[in-house]
Amino acid sequence: MGFYTKEELKKIGFKSVGENVLISDKCSIYSPESIEIGSSVRIDDFCILSGNIKIGSYIHIAAYSALFGGAGIIMEDFSGLSARGLVYSVSDDYSGEFLTNPMIPEKYRGVSKGKVIFKKHSLVGAGSIVLPGVILEEGTSVGANSLIIKSTQEWSIYAGSPAKKIKDRKKELLKLEEKFLKEEKR
Repeated sequence: MGFYTKEELKKIGFKSVGENVLISDKCSIYSPESIEIGSSVRIDDFCILSGNIKIGSYIHIAAYSALFGGAGIIMEDFSGLSARGLVYSVSDDYSGEFLTNPMIPEKYRGVSKGKVIFKKHSLVGAGSIVLPGVILEEGTSVGANSLIIKSTQEWSIYAGSPAKKIKDRKKELLKLEEKFLKEEKR
């Protein structure tokens, strides 16, 4: 896997880029001027970043994932997206009442839009899909191959299609975060 150098990242034209950012040179990036990236971020091969996206710090976006941020996507610190994860902040209506796809004028389409937010410590498992307007509250963990159509409760674990809460999530990682950040400042 090859990553862009610091100089190459500057040339791409991101709105902002922090330190220790590793983005695969096989990643497709559209509208970089609308994309903000914090520090200690890794984005793997064959990912797509498109639209209004704000990525915090200490984040991993695994291979073959896509963030379609037409209405905005925010990933707060320590959040993550596993392989083949898809995040849509804009989606067509597939009910048959409207025409679909971006080549059709919007007046003929039934488009739903809504900012997607991954709050701190939210994780989405491999092969999962997050739809427009969803807020993954702090500490949300979503199992693999899940469809997230509604906002979640904080510190909860979800799975399924559509995703449903299956149990509470432990908060011990908050102590580790505190220790880690103290060590980072030294």
